[in-house]
Amino acid sequence: MLAAGVVVVVLLVHALHRGSSAPVFYAARPALTPGALNPDVTPATIRQTICARGWTKTVRPPTSYTSSLKLVQMRGYGFSGGPADYQEDHFISLELGGAPSDRKNLWPERRPRADHVDTIENDLNAKVCSGELSLAEAQRREAEMKWTDG
Repeated sequence: MLAAGVVVVVLLVHALHRGSSAPVFYAARPALTPGALNPDVTPATIRQTICARGWTKTVRPPTSYTSSLKLVQMRGYGFSGGPADYQEDHFISLELGGAPSDRKNLWPERRPRADHVDTIENDLNAKVCSGELSLAEAQRREAEMKWTDG
């Protein structure tokens, strides 16, 4: 009987250890980060908002707000590592009309992925501003990318 108990414990420890070596999935989760839009950005206002050079600087929240929120959200996501490993990022980017300070639109995005995603967001913004993509389609693509790829 004792031998059977030892075997169960060894198998349990092995299963738990094996599970802990699995990679952590760093994509946004809809339940934690559903995204939120800036009501000032619409197809009718994109020339004065997201397509105007420097506009995002006028709406970006201060780092004092995003740095403290990042710590809270890292715990909520169960992410490991330190704050420098993440960028508190907009789920729907400011370049595509995301809500600047809404917690539903901010999440701790893993580096260096966050830096790479910035280039994709800029490309989507250029396509919206050139008329190649609708604002809604660009927002949909961004959300899909962040919910699946992180």
